[in-house]
Amino acid sequence: MSQACTLAVVVDAPQHSALREALSYLSDTAWPAGTLVQVPLGRRMVCGIVWPAAAGDPEPGVELRPVAAALDTLAPLPPHWCNLVSFAAGYYQRSVGEVALGAVPPELRRLDNKQLALRLKRLARLTPPGGAAPVWPDPTPEQAAALRAWREAGTQPALLFGSTGSGKTEVYLRAVADTLAAGRQALVLVPEINLTPQLEQRFAERFPDRLIVSLHSGLTPAQRLRHWLAAHLGQADIVLGTRMAVFTPLPRPGLIVVDEEHDPSYKSQEGARYSARDLAVYRGRLEQCPVLLASATPSLESWHQAERGRYVRLSMPTRIGGGVLPTVKFIDLNHVPRAAAHHEALTPPLLAALGQRLERGEQSLVLLNRRGYAPVLHCLECGWKSGCPHCSAWRVFHRSDRSLRCHHCGYTERVPRACPDCGNADIRPVGRGTERLEEQLAEALPGARVARIDADTTRAKGALEAELGRMHAGEVDILVGTQMVAKGHDFRGVTLVAVVNPDAALFSSDFRAGERLFALLMQAAGRAGRDAAQAARSEVLVQTWHPAHPLYQALRTHDYEAFAASQLAERAMAGLPPHAHLALVRAEGRTQEGAQAWLQAAADLAGVPQGVTLYPPVPMSLQRVANIERAQMLVEAASRPVLQRFLADWVPALHGLRGDHKGLVRWAVDVDPLAI
Repeated sequence: MSQACTLAVVVDAPQHSALREALSYLSDTAWPAGTLVQVPLGRRMVCGIVWPAAAGDPEPGVELRPVAAALDTLAPLPPHWCNLVSFAAGYYQRSVGEVALGAVPPELRRLDNKQLALRLKRLARLTPPGGAAPVWPDPTPEQAAALRAWREAGTQPALLFGSTGSGKTEVYLRAVADTLAAGRQALVLVPEINLTPQLEQRFAERFPDRLIVSLHSGLTPAQRLRHWLAAHLGQADIVLGTRMAVFTPLPRPGLIVVDEEHDPSYKSQEGARYSARDLAVYRGRLEQCPVLLASATPSLESWHQAERGRYVRLSMPTRIGGGVLPTVKFIDLNHVPRAAAHHEALTPPLLAALGQRLERGEQSLVLLNRRGYAPVLHCLECGWKSGCPHCSAWRVFHRSDRSLRCHHCGYTERVPRACPDCGNADIRPVGRGTERLEEQLAEALPGARVARIDADTTRAKGALEAELGRMHAGEVDILVGTQMVAKGHDFRGVTLVAVVNPDAALFSSDFRAGERLFALLMQAAGRAGRDAAQAARSEVLVQTWHPAHPLYQALRTHDYEAFAASQLAERAMAGLPPHAHLALVRAEGRTQEGAQAWLQAAADLAGVPQGVTLYPPVPMSLQRVANIERAQMLVEAASRPVLQRFLADWVPALHGLRGDHKGLVRWAVDVDPLAI
């Protein structure tokens, strides 16, 4: 019998327990790091991963428990993958096991070797799509120049800065072709699931002899496992996925592409709050493979890195086919009669522009980034409003099912027949959402084929694809939608984009609100005039009370560089990212006082070094969600290493605070937060 050895194993322990690092177990076999194992934890049997760390010595008198089983049918997870997970756990202040096991398909944690062997046999059914030999269009001069610069950059990260319609996808399709020709695998990240099917189709058409798999939350557990195994075992040449795919183990990594790299969807907002874009850059450095970040409106962090020479900037300012960017015009609501401006979303100039497109048989896109019929119902007699009893938010009126729905906790009720407070029957909607806008467009433009795309109309499986298919087929004249319709879609028939009610973000307390608004408007504008034959008469109309605002003036000239320069200068003066580095500690409790008391106790534990500022606890902007009170405390440092050293010393001590504060529900640390 072989001599027993001690193994370091990480398990998915709760974030607020003491089990943040590897545990020690006995084993008759020295399983290599990256092997999945079953181990006892308390009274349970859990999945763990053998970790490349020194196993700790047991406390005196404590007998180590043995590893129950190893999933040795599966090749161990590669060393670089373990290094990526360790970095992510340390940087984002989570346990290694939580990040590691969270990156492995769930339904895999429960298999034994026999069951896994059956799954591996079924992988043979995953085959390349096949089809005709691909047609590779000649690259434009800008595309060719970008590809040359990318190839010369080697493994240095590259920022592909190209206007909407300039053909950025063609550049990274060719970069993927280079990677496959070298016998390597390519990982392509997209921000949202709804962008994955159309990208899959483009890759399948261009690489019919290569196996392509996708990884995102829309897959069934069985599908996710098959695709993950195909990637891990090297069977898949191309992996397309959302942010979770950044942790996909690849035996032959050769390229990582992050499409629409500015998109906030790349930052997880639950559990381990990691940025997939930033981890992609770190992973490229670990695995010595190039990383290509692509966007028409790069994040200011990435733009700043390019300005400093840390990223290579590849510029493609011209649209394919010589098409011009649409003309941006503003409808000044200060010069529209007040009643119409306040109560109707559709001003006469906007209706006239939509009518012109209808007469010419062209399509229009109307953007309103608020779903539902109206944000709130209001009693004209006593002032009652449809607040949520469980959240510090309004319940949105959805006319389609006559419901009041909270978009934060999900609490839903039927619309009351009369005011719950005074009995007045005259309760009316205030403001508008996409549902109401769709109704108003149908009334104002009889005969127009109006469709709507938002989170409410696309809940059913296949609904989004069906609506997009109608739009591409020319069966829709006017498409109303939220930000879902502004990203990545190639609507060839759209010559007008109208933006309704964008002003709120101009005066938000969140310092990134302006950056997000500019990106959304630039992306939306890019849906117009993508057919070069119609580009010259394409327009973007923005209804606003503040047409002279610098953000809108930069939008008018499609001048991202001027916008970025002004924003970076403002942030430098204010000491905000990317010129400073932030972390938020968030606490949730049964009372606001309890949540803030825990944060204050956490602050009292902190030995704040020079170069770090710890601000007092304050309520979050959305203070209560699902009857839970929320508060936060901001940590600021001019240096990322200084911030990381402070957090590494401070956060472990916070785990001991939980038992002293009975009203606390949970707490979390958010490094590099997207919103404050």
